[in-house]
Amino acid sequence: MNSKPASTDTIDAAAAHWLAQRDRGLTPAEQDEYLRWLQADSAHAAAMARHAAALERMMRLYEWQPAHTAEPNPDLFAPPRRRNGWLWSSGLAAAAVLALGVFGLTRYVASHAAGPKSYLHVNERLALPDGSRIELRDGSKVVVQYSETERRVQLTGGEAHFMVWKDASRPFVVVAGGVQVHAVGTAFAVRLEASSVEVLVTEGRVKVDSVAEPAGSSPDKEIPMLAAGERATVLRGASPASAPIAPAVLAVTPEEIKRELAWQAPRLQFDETPLADAVAEFNRLNREQLVFADSKLGALRIGGTFRPDNVEGFVRLLATTHQLVTERDGAGRTILRSSR
Repeated sequence: MNSKPASTDTIDAAAAHWLAQRDRGLTPAEQDEYLRWLQADSAHAAAMARHAAALERMMRLYEWQPAHTAEPNPDLFAPPRRRNGWLWSSGLAAAAVLALGVFGLTRYVASHAAGPKSYLHVNERLALPDGSRIELRDGSKVVVQYSETERRVQLTGGEAHFMVWKDASRPFVVVAGGVQVHAVGTAFAVRLEASSVEVLVTEGRVKVDSVAEPAGSSPDKEIPMLAAGERATVLRGASPASAPIAPAVLAVTPEEIKRELAWQAPRLQFDETPLADAVAEFNRLNREQLVFADSKLGALRIGGTFRPDNVEGFVRLLATTHQLVTERDGAGRTILRSSR
């Protein structure tokens, strides 16, 4: 039975979805789904390449700053040109962005700065004066304002996880998009999106209310005290000054919390990295070891973002992108061979 070909818009939307997967990395099930989609039609790989090229050009544009030079780099404004090499080849070009979220511009530029290459990526962590800690998801921004009577942090974009040092005399308040979260000694995450604010409590209890109105003055908008294992999603008003519209509080399982906060895990980031270097990083972080049957395979190039513990998914990607076959020996090693 012949199926109707997907439109270019549909393929582009799917490609954008995969490219924009959050930097938490793909689960094994998601990775398998991505590979099936990629293999289903050669147009899928081409769409991924187009989106990756646009992202790369945007990142390069970000790196040019007028303060550094009055003359912009003409290459940034030149028409896109086709590249040679594995990233743009028709043989599953876009597998370079498997698992691969779109990282914040600041983090991306930092990863491309001069100096020794570090493949292991961890989130930015802030130690506050009182002993509290903040972990920022890529691209997220906070403004910390401490006084003698209050500890206040404003989340201006993205997502952050807070571990609050207990101090009943100085409440800890996180403000995000018209919502404020009050905590004393607890742990919770806040995610600020265009139309909502989400609060996920992992330890203790927090109080959530509106910045626009004093706590308790608007019962229809007030959110109950949240306990560990609960999540509140607050819809934001049409304007920044509007009070939150309608809270929704749900219980979440430990598995759901782990999935929601998977972005906290370290990731391995490769960008046209020699396969020998990528394999060395996986071997350094795992008991299971990857071994080349032919040392020439180490010269192949790989790109993407991977969970360090997902060796199986990394190997499956190599089988798809570089036609490598694997076999296990009796010593806990996986041998990588070319199928060509």
